[in-house]
Parts: sequence; structure tokens; C-alpha cells
Amino acid sequence: MSDLHGNKNKYEKLFNHIYAVAPEIVFIGGDILPSGIMIITNDDRNEDFIDDYLLNKLTHLKKKMGNNFPEIYVIMGNDDPRIYEEKMYDLESKGLWKYINQKNIVYKSLHITGYSFVPPTPFLLKDWEKYDVSRFIDVGCVSPEEGYRSVSIADNVKKYSTISEDLELVSMGVNFSNSIFLFHSPPYKTNLDRIDTKGKMVDHAPVDENVGSIAIRKFIEKRKPLLTLHGHIHESTDITKQWKDYIGDTLCINGSHNGPELCVVKIEINEKINCERSLL
Repeated sequence: MSDLHGNKNKYEKLFNHIYAVAPEIVFIGGDILPSGIMIITNDDRNEDFIDDYLLNKLTHLKKKMGNNFPEIYVIMGNDDPRIYEEKMYDLESKGLWKYINQKNIVYKSLHITGYSFVPPTPFLLKDWEKYDVSRFIDVGCVSPEEGYRSVSIADNVKKYSTISEDLELVSMGVNFSNSIFLFHSPPYKTNLDRIDTKGKMVDHAPVDENVGSIAIRKFIEKRKPLLTLHGHIHESTDITKQWKDYIGDTLCINGSHNGPELCVVKIEINEKINCERSLL
């Protein structure tokens, strides 16, 4: 699942579902905290949410499940201020989850990689935004060199680093035929990255209905991973009526949802991949 945005009702459903189903692995694809804009207004609800809520709930769940407690792999998303990344590691140090942004994890025969960054958006928090394949910005979007950041980075990194370059570095040594990539952004021009522009124009130019990452799409086309997991664009499934897509033989899944329910995609990997989406 992805994009819970600190919604405690959804988290309660998630923890109850994990307890009932006892999955082997849980993937959480970013945008886990209440709101990125809080960092601008000096609101500390994100910190309280991690320290007072997630820590207690996960600790209780782990105690209750014992040896059935799953591997939990998590990344942050573009609405999660990076200043709280240290707290992601704090929960990892307590054995509650593994924070895998830009990391490769080998679990049994699977190579699992996480990646949080998304192409430029219209939103102002830029901690997890980068140029995609070049310094192009879609109509209506704000450059990664502008906006707000909760963690300072060098100007040359803002200006020149790209998602495309990152993906080549982060995937070194990966066995792609048996790999799972947990992305926040969906790939470009798929069932997973559609927005409703409502015919909006910016300076007489139409806004693109597809807002996924070209770099991620090209990466999937080139490297052919087994499975990719995505979020970020909540409304895409409502628009396309599809929550999954294929790029070549790679299955791509959207774990976000534009509604009050918790969206959970159950995945079974045997000789082939079977998956089922539920709204709880």
C-alpha cells in the first residue's frame, strides 16, 4: 500500500489486516506522514505521529505477532519532509521496519530496492523531487531548485542530479529477473500516472494528463525487473479503471487510492505473479 498520509483510520485497518493475514512482506510506498506542509508552518504533528503513534503501534503489533511479524519495507514520498528520515532509521534500529530508500535488500531469492524521488510537481516541498531525465519541467510544475526543503542540499545537486542517473547507480549488482522495485512515482504514460486536468491550461499550454517518471519507465523497459510497486497519483485508478499495468513483461502496481478506504494489494510470487486489490 502507499500514500496513507498519516490517516490513523487507514493505519488501524492496516495493522489489523497485517495481524489477520500475517503476510511475509509488507511494502509501504511513501507519503506515510500527515502532511509535508507542516514543516513550513513549524507544526510538529509529523514528529508526534512517528514517536507517539507509529512506534507504539508497530511495537505492540510485533509483540502480538511474535515470529509471524512480517518484514516491512518502507520509503518516504514527496509529501514526507526529509528531516524525519532519521526517525525512519530509529524505527529500523528497533526492528520494526527496514527503511530502503536507495538501498538494495536481498530477501531469500528476491532483490528488493526502494526509491523515493519523483519528477517536479506543482507542490512546494522539494525534499524528494528531482529532475527526471533532463532539466525539463512540465507545465504547471515548480522546479526542484525552488520551493522549500526541510534538509539543505548543495545547489549543484538541485540543479544537475536526475532520477535517471540515480536509478543506474542504485541498481548496481541487482538480479533484475528476480527483483522488486518499490518506487513512490509511477512510470510515465501508464494506467498508474493519470490525473484529471479538467482541461486546465497554464500560459495557454495544456497540462499533461500523465505525470509519472519518464526515467522510471525507461529504466523498466531497459532492465526488465520482475515487479514494480508505485503510489503518488491517488486518482489514477479512478480515471483509468486499472490499478496495474505491464511494461513489457514487468508487472507495475499502484498501491495508492483516492478514497477513505485502505487500499491493499496482495501479491503472491510463485511460478507466476498473482495479485488482488482490496479496499478495506
